Amino acid sequence: MKVKAGKVSIGEGSPISVQTMTTTDTRNTEETVAQIRLLEEAGADIVRLAVPDMEAAESFERIKKAVSIPIVADIHFDYRIALRCIAGGADKIRLNPGNIGDAGRVRMVAAAAKSAGIPIRIGVNGGSLEREMYEKYGNTPRAMVESAKYHASLLEQEGFSDIVISLKASDVQKTVEAYRLIAQDCPYPLHVGVTEAGTAYAGLIKSAAGIGSLLLDGIGDTIRVSLSAPPEEEVRAGIALLRALGKRQGAELISCPTCGRCKIDLMPVAKEMESYLAKIDAPIRVAVMGCAVNGPGEAREAHVGVAGGDGKAVLFRHGEIVESIPEESILPVLKSEVERIIKAWK
Repeated sequence: MKVKAGKVSIGEGSPISVQTMTTTDTRNTEETVAQIRLLEEAGADIVRLAVPDMEAAESFERIKKAVSIPIVADIHFDYRIALRCIAGGADKIRLNPGNIGDAGRVRMVAAAAKSAGIPIRIGVNGGSLEREMYEKYGNTPRAMVESAKYHASLLEQEGFSDIVISLKASDVQKTVEAYRLIAQDCPYPLHVGVTEAGTAYAGLIKSAAGIGSLLLDGIGDTIRVSLSAPPEEEVRAGIALLRALGKRQGAELISCPTCGRCKIDLMPVAKEMESYLAKIDAPIRVAVMGCAVNGPGEAREAHVGVAGGDGKAVLFRHGEIVESIPEESILPVLKSEVERIIKAWK
């Protein structure tokens, strides 16, 4: 099944999209718009906003008019806020139908979303399961799956099927097991992530383990790398993860861990090239290797690379050494080579 959040398609073979969430107060229109534009520049495909009250819902409409990227209204409990955000142009709603009251309220939200042609994401978090699910299944992946199915059934009863489901926990194994369970018989696109994963370092490792495992299984249509860090870091991490898994085209850096044979200051070179290549969408492989003993051979799949010597480096293309260059010329020469390759492809 495929749904659309604005210009972004989710599911049924569509490119895997990268999401993040603003950290600003949605009631502050100017600040939120500025952050959304920053996130779009970083490469985000979809941005979610917390909408805790009606004042934030009013601001949501102003924000929507000021940005071009699809934006999602994140709502809990109050169906009236959902209705207001839908009327205000939301591209998608994040709402658990079972939390907004009786069937009449669910019916109103489903009808409004259907009329607007936007999807609803059902988001189940392992730490906030309904008491009934917890008592029946315990704090297990099965409980998360059954909770998601329950919420989806409320929308299905109203004839609404443009649904996206997420099942997140801070425990990687629990998260992966929950997604694998629901993927067996769920027709809906899945938004994948590990919630409350941690800081930029620990959170990235947990997210890579969880999201990466699922994507390699063919599970997941849109992702968020949740970090206790600025949201643009989430976006960059998500894009890098997709590239590492071969799920998104882009430049790739191959660099060795270094050893006692390395006679150049390799780490700053690798870091600078990583930053430079992050902005390039072409499928170019660039290698930064510590020594000429094994470097060119180990990185023969790279389009271009360098291998360090004593205060110098050899430049190689597809594993074949072409010239020797001084250490201070490594960065400008590598960047020039990348530009040459891109021009040749065009």
